[in-house]
Amino acid sequence: MLFSVGYQLCRDDRFTDTVLLFKDHIGEVYFAYGDFKNGRNISVQSDMFSPEDAAKKQERDLYILKEAGLRLNLLLNGNCYGDEALSREFFLRLGDTAEHLKEEFGLAAVTTTSPVIAKFIKNNFTDTEIRASVNMEIGTPLAADYISDHFDSFYMKREFNRDRGKLEAMRKWCDENGKKLFGLANSGCLNFCSARTFHDNLVSHEREISQKDNAYDFSGQCHTWLEGGDNKRLWLQVTNFIRPEEVSVYEKYFDGLKLATRVSRSFSSIIRAYASGSYSGNLPDLLEPSHAGSFYPAVIENKKIPVGFAEKVLGCDKNCRACGYCEKAQDSATVILDQEVLYAFK
Repeated sequence: MLFSVGYQLCRDDRFTDTVLLFKDHIGEVYFAYGDFKNGRNISVQSDMFSPEDAAKKQERDLYILKEAGLRLNLLLNGNCYGDEALSREFFLRLGDTAEHLKEEFGLAAVTTTSPVIAKFIKNNFTDTEIRASVNMEIGTPLAADYISDHFDSFYMKREFNRDRGKLEAMRKWCDENGKKLFGLANSGCLNFCSARTFHDNLVSHEREISQKDNAYDFSGQCHTWLEGGDNKRLWLQVTNFIRPEEVSVYEKYFDGLKLATRVSRSFSSIIRAYASGSYSGNLPDLLEPSHAGSFYPAVIENKKIPVGFAEKVLGCDKNCRACGYCEKAQDSATVILDQEVLYAFK
């Protein structure tokens, strides 16, 4: 299984060095560009560089990755493009940008949340793969079929990473329709989060919001929920990540797996873990968002998760109240730092 890793702007060459070290396991690098809205902050907005120097550093890094033979995938996956969403000016600028990236770096793919952007790229850059973002929450053949004219590949709705029936149905449809299917391996988002759309909209307008006198700070409803009552005990049950050791279980379903590394301080550890298929350490540290702070001073030791976890949860009936398997698995893997004792969340 090849991985798609998210570009991270660094002052030094840590990101490109890490990718080149594990490039035999990496199929592509996805990246935001310029001031286009995407699923994270503006790519040229950095405390380390001026916007001009950030753009130059990114282009240098993209050239290094291109020369190494890696596919490059442009992110246009903002959840909201505001009044630009259909504007002629926006699409003229997008066309100029895509043309530049094609000529300079051999742009291979575009991942977007917008069916209109997908249509534009499909009509004007016919040899570019168009992928439906995980933010579109596509989890059924019908949902994919609605937009199949404009997309070549799809990210599976992350909540269905542990649902064999849903995965088999999407894989079958993709095979029958000449499409590809990808998964997000290391999401730390909670399943079916009711605040996700609101949060994604905030991210799309992060720069504008940061310039306001804001009455509230919103870091994610997931943090608030996990820190309430005994909810931490349900973390493994209400998440959807795929552990590095269990990637092989998903070979039959996905054409590749995305690793969220664009903002993680642990991007090198994440890439190393999935490339090697093994990780010993605090499991939340591999995920984005991490939620490690919600458990401190406890950690969830990945190596203590039961062997066969993926197969078990893929085939279960999702009757969590009657089962308790995930809660027991989490309890058995949870230790206080420097102590081999179970941690009780009381």
